Amino acid sequence: MKIDKVINNNIVSALDSEGKEIVVMGRGLGFGAKPGKEIPEAKIEKIFRLDSQNTMNRFKELLSNLPLEHIQVSTEIINYAKSVLNRSLNQNIYVTLTDHINFAIERFRKQMRFSNPLLSEIKAFYKEEYLIGEYAVALIEKEIGIRLPVDEAGFIALHVVTAEYNTAMSETIDITNLIQNVVGMVRDYFHVGLDETSLNYQRFVTHLRFLAQRIVAGKLLDSGNPEFNRLISQMYPEEYACSLKIREHIKSVYSHDVTEEETAYLAVHIKRIRD
Repeated sequence: MKIDKVINNNIVSALDSEGKEIVVMGRGLGFGAKPGKEIPEAKIEKIFRLDSQNTMNRFKELLSNLPLEHIQVSTEIINYAKSVLNRSLNQNIYVTLTDHINFAIERFRKQMRFSNPLLSEIKAFYKEEYLIGEYAVALIEKEIGIRLPVDEAGFIALHVVTAEYNTAMSETIDITNLIQNVVGMVRDYFHVGLDETSLNYQRFVTHLRFLAQRIVAGKLLDSGNPEFNRLISQMYPEEYACSLKIREHIKSVYSHDVTEEETAYLAVHIKRIRD
């Protein structure tokens, strides 16, 4: 493997056996190195392969200006997230999360504090991702020596969710607000508290996550089965009426139409949490 371009003292770009660009990281790897020189395998700590050339270019530009320790800790967090969630993440997370963590560390050192207005919602709706955020805060303390506030665990969790959804951060925030609004509407409609520790509540939130994701992506369920929708409306009239209110709210606030089938499935989940 030969160096194609030196990015900084610790990072170089190269071409793999198929002629695709890769980024290679290792302490002192680029120091005094020149294009065409063989990369010592003993110095290689991490190889990045990104499918999009645009993402690769943004990643290289970002890496050229960051401390090696910040890149390493971000990479370890991403690897941990992949292993815990056991699902693919959009490769943009290498750019967005690495940049965020570097910025968070810089802000902390300058004694700049930002609160996370969605922290309670993140804890409630994205439990796995929030635990990854807590892991990240602990790892940063171990590797960098600073203890970021709990709000950062929430911000990091949102970056992970964004990579899962393959959306922009603004869309992830919209999805989070949508879930919060729907849960609040159900609680207010029936004038009851909801047991957030129950399995049915967790299933309800999971359903809302995927519903909101489908709404943003414009891929709502619609099998064209009016008999199913009619049956649900008759079996669960109160829950279906609540579901219709939610559909109206989503149309009014987010300018998205919710199909009859999605409305019916939502009524089923509302029935479960009421029970």
